[in-house]
Amino acid sequence: MQNKGLIKLFAILFGLVSLYQLSFTFLATKVEDESVVYAARKVTGNDARQKAAFERKYLDSVANDNILDLGFAKYSYNDVKDKEMNLGLDLKGGVNAILQVSVKEVLKSLANDSKNVVFNNALNAADERQKSSNATYLDLFFEEFEKTAGATKLSDPSIFGTKALSEKISFDEANATVKETLQQEINSSIGTAFEVLRSRIDKFGVTQPNIQRIGNSGRIQIELPGAKDIERVTKLITSKAELQFWEVHTNAEVQNFFFAANAKVADLLKDDSVLAIEKDSVKKDNIDDLLGETADSTKVQKNLFTYLFPNVAQSQQQLSSLVAQARVLDTAFVNDLLKKKEIIALLPTELRYTKFLWDYKSIKGDDGTELIGLYAIKGNRNDKPTIEGDVILDASQMFDQLNKPEVSMTMNSSGTKQWAKMTGDNIGNFVAVVLDDYVYTAPSVNQAITGGRTSISGGSMTIEEAEDIATVLKAGKLPAAARIIQIEVVGPSLGQEAIDASFISFGIAIFLVLLWMILYYGKAGIYADVALSVNILFIFGILASFNAVLTLPGIAGIILTIGMCVDANVIIFERIKEALSSKKGLKQSVEEGFSIKGALSAIIDANITTLLTGIILYIFGTGPIKGFALTLMIGIATSLFTAVFITRILIDRAVAKSNNLTFNTSISKGWFENIDIQYIKKRKVAYVISGTLIIISLISIFSIGLKQGVDFKGGRSYVVRFDQPMSATEVASTLKGAFGTAPEVKTYGNDNQLKITTVYKIEEEGQEVDEQVQNALFTGLKSYLGTTTYENFKPGFEKAGSGIMSYIKVEPTIADDIKKSALYAVLGSLLVVFLYILLRFRKISFSVGAVAAVFHDVLIVLGVFSIAYNIMPFDMEIDQSFIAAILTVVGYSLNDTVIIFDRIREFTNERRGKHNVLINDAINRTLGRTINTSLTTLLVMLAIFLFGGDSIKGFMFALIVGIVVGTYSSIFVATPIMYDMTKKEDKDN
Repeated sequence: MQNKGLIKLFAILFGLVSLYQLSFTFLATKVEDESVVYAARKVTGNDARQKAAFERKYLDSVANDNILDLGFAKYSYNDVKDKEMNLGLDLKGGVNAILQVSVKEVLKSLANDSKNVVFNNALNAADERQKSSNATYLDLFFEEFEKTAGATKLSDPSIFGTKALSEKISFDEANATVKETLQQEINSSIGTAFEVLRSRIDKFGVTQPNIQRIGNSGRIQIELPGAKDIERVTKLITSKAELQFWEVHTNAEVQNFFFAANAKVADLLKDDSVLAIEKDSVKKDNIDDLLGETADSTKVQKNLFTYLFPNVAQSQQQLSSLVAQARVLDTAFVNDLLKKKEIIALLPTELRYTKFLWDYKSIKGDDGTELIGLYAIKGNRNDKPTIEGDVILDASQMFDQLNKPEVSMTMNSSGTKQWAKMTGDNIGNFVAVVLDDYVYTAPSVNQAITGGRTSISGGSMTIEEAEDIATVLKAGKLPAAARIIQIEVVGPSLGQEAIDASFISFGIAIFLVLLWMILYYGKAGIYADVALSVNILFIFGILASFNAVLTLPGIAGIILTIGMCVDANVIIFERIKEALSSKKGLKQSVEEGFSIKGALSAIIDANITTLLTGIILYIFGTGPIKGFALTLMIGIATSLFTAVFITRILIDRAVAKSNNLTFNTSISKGWFENIDIQYIKKRKVAYVISGTLIIISLISIFSIGLKQGVDFKGGRSYVVRFDQPMSATEVASTLKGAFGTAPEVKTYGNDNQLKITTVYKIEEEGQEVDEQVQNALFTGLKSYLGTTTYENFKPGFEKAGSGIMSYIKVEPTIADDIKKSALYAVLGSLLVVFLYILLRFRKISFSVGAVAAVFHDVLIVLGVFSIAYNIMPFDMEIDQSFIAAILTVVGYSLNDTVIIFDRIREFTNERRGKHNVLINDAINRTLGRTINTSLTTLLVMLAIFLFGGDSIKGFMFALIVGIVVGTYSSIFVATPIMYDMTKKEDKDN
């Protein structure tokens, strides 16, 4: 081999660079472990929120301290953190969300909230159609508008022919032209939303965040690894940031209305058919005097004051902007009561346009109940605030004179004038600062504020909350609401368990492979193990260098490439053994084994087919699938280099020193030699076996069906851990009352952990719906949760007891898109591989045989999953990870098939003889490699399956079945079909 010195130099330098890059991960982990120890000393008990706060405090304190001094360069914690290897959500915990910018809201905003009937009917019709269509919202709106518009055009002054759009849309312009302009405006709005969200996330403080647009779909993907406060994250990324300044009614001005409403509600609640009465106990405190009741509160006739506790003003000193309070759990019910037409009719003229808005934050009452304040905003006919938030130039978190956190805001010249007038007109009264329909502060005005500066503050506002508000205001407001249509939340506890399980399974898998190579190939196996170890170092070094994300499927991809690295060495060693058995010298045999005519051609073909599969996966996949595809592609490149060049250098060195290097041991000597099986004669038996398996699989698929995961059908899926073993059937029955229909409940890993999947309210939109479903889950499971509170039950932060460990939500609209992308990925990979094999072997019979074997493998794997779903004690859903597994099976099966085809082509070109004899001989010659590689890969997969995390068991099971079936099909399906087609081609010619 030429240029050995250059290859050695490259390998050494590459190895050193890899170690250098990985050292940052080691150092960052060391500092973070110290922060955990520090937090554990500071916190008594298991308050995960406090622990997280102290960990953050410690890391902030050492952020700029030098922890690595190389003499020529110094690195702080922040520096090494930026350079460490990224871990995916399934290993680190955090949030991965896809947001949909509301095109409907953009259109309504461009039309100045038009009341045109045709326009609004078209919007409503587009809403309905979007639930079952993959077309863009704008296309659907345009189609619906055209159906009913008649002579009305989009450029009508009552729709888009407004003064604000006069420079872009002229009067009486054609609908098609207007549509193009609208598309540009929508693209601009989505771009603005992307920049706003990126700005907010950059200021959020999570390390290594990722945000990217998904084509022109109006969707934005956000990944925040390590994020623990899930509520804070979701609020930050979905908040539209509509800041408004309103005048406020006092408690004295609305209390008479409350008294009248109280009596009316009492009448309404007598009729159970009018309102569903909640069975909560009644709050018993000073409200007893107001109700004139001293009896047991649970016997009091239900009325408004059962749920709403007015702040009664009996003197001027008791005047307040806070008009009432309610329990947090009762707010939705109170909203429904106050919006009833019978109640609205009671409002006097001066209160006609009143808007009731809640405080942004709850407080704990004397009895521990969470209470939240209610304010009466002075609305108007147009529902326009006195001042809009777009007058804000800057916002920052500061401290007031009492050293309490506040948000300081600076206004532009227009805002300064408006604020001076508003405060001047309301001296002695109250004004409210409202953000996203929540009241953040409603102070009294002592004098006019003329300097253009004001602040948002509250008695219980935390520094963190003040920072978030300032971030939202400073980053700007979203041009339209961004709705979470897909979200995956993995708690840090589950992430750490996944890391531990991954390293255990990874270690066992590597040990088994290294041991097998030594047992089978002796000293040559040791050289292969060295190359394998270098390969692992290179893979992790590249991942760390390019800040790639390592996920659980990614680890599986690495282990699969390890199998491929072993495969390459096995192919080379088997060719060397063949040459030695032909009485060739050791040096000549080694040369032949590493040559293109020897093993190299087959290795390149096999790796290219797998690489093509990886590329397809990367293009069409999302999240963990991309991680799997990336590590697979990196692993293919490093495996080729280490197996071909590093192993060659080591073996050449051994050959130069001694002529007694062997490629077997006393155990493996004679294995797979002198085999003479007539495969082609037995092909009809194989056809019957395969045909039977396929028929059984098809019957099962069409009768029993396949269990689709939430990312294919939509829904919510929770992994909940309990303090005791649980019965899935019992829990499903219990939750039927909470969800209306029984959810699907299955044991997930240990018997104290369940996976609960439901489609309850999945068609309804809004962040509050997610909270309602989660609350219903908590209520339904309460009897099993012991002392766990709702706050500790929710996902995020480390779990010491029961609670949600991970959570996935996928809305039906994006589920259809995911399913379509998965289908494209499978069909695309098959087409690409078909064309490659056709190009490489120049006969369509080879392509048809290979692709037929792949279809055979896929159908059988699907059949096994259909039959075994209700039997196996682990998750066997058809989801994105399953598609990744299927495509891996495709790659593996093709790898096996190509190795055999390559030898058939070689024998056909070099020998004369009957085609069936050449084929049988080719399969017999490659059988050692086929069995050896399959066995090695199976050992690896079994190690991951048995010792890896629960979330990856279904994925690994699909790979195990696929490897077994793929090994069989490459010999008994692909080759016989190729033989029969070749005979037909020869006859036709």
